[in-house]
Amino acid sequence: MVGNGPVAAEAEAAILAADCVIRFNDCRSAGGQAHRTDIVAVCNTGRPGKAMTEGVAWRLNPAVMAAGEIWSIRDPEMFAAMRAPLSLTHPELDDFCDDYTDGFAAICAEAGKRHTVLPAGTHQRLALELAALDSTPFVVPSTGLIVIAEVLWNHAVEGDAILLAGFGHQGWEWHPWEAERLWVEAHVAAGRLSRLVAEPAELAG
Repeated sequence: MVGNGPVAAEAEAAILAADCVIRFNDCRSAGGQAHRTDIVAVCNTGRPGKAMTEGVAWRLNPAVMAAGEIWSIRDPEMFAAMRAPLSLTHPELDDFCDDYTDGFAAICAEAGKRHTVLPAGTHQRLALELAALDSTPFVVPSTGLIVIAEVLWNHAVEGDAILLAGFGHQGWEWHPWEAERLWVEAHVAAGRLSRLVAEPAELAG
C-alpha cells in the first residue's frame, strides 16, 4: 500500500515486485513506478470525489489507468446518515457527504475496471478503535487507514506480507492522525504490518 507522502527510492523495488499494489485518490506519490498499480482507493464523497469524477485529469492519471480496480471507501448510506449531524457540528463541511459513487462506477464501467464499495462496518469498527487511542475529536479516518484496516480484516490471509510506504500521518485537520499513527505502530509491533522504509513524519504528507 503506497500512501501519498514521499516514497523512499529504496522502496521502489519492493513496490515493483509486490503481488498487489494499492494507491490512493490522485496517486500523488507515483513516480517511476507509476504503472505498478492494481487498485486505486478513492474518497468517493465531498470535494475529492467531485474533482475525480467530474474532470478528465484523474482518469488519465497513469496510475489510475494502470489499475484494474477502484475501491470507493465510503458507504453511501452511512454518509447520507452523517449529513444532518455534521451540519450541526461542522457546518463548514456542507458538501462533505455529497456522494459520487455512481460517477466512479460509471468510469469503471467505461474503462473495464472493477468497482467495489467498501463495507460500512470497516469504517465503523476502525473509528471506534481510533477513538480509544486518542481523545482528540475527529470526523472520519483517512482513506489510507480505512484501506489498511479493510485489507487486514477482510482480505489478508496468514502468511501475507502487508507493506506500507508513503504514510506520514499528516494532512486534513479532521482526520485523527495521532490515533492513526498509534494504530499502525501497534499493528507493526504485532507483526501484521511492515513499513518498507522508516520515513520521518515531517517529510510525509
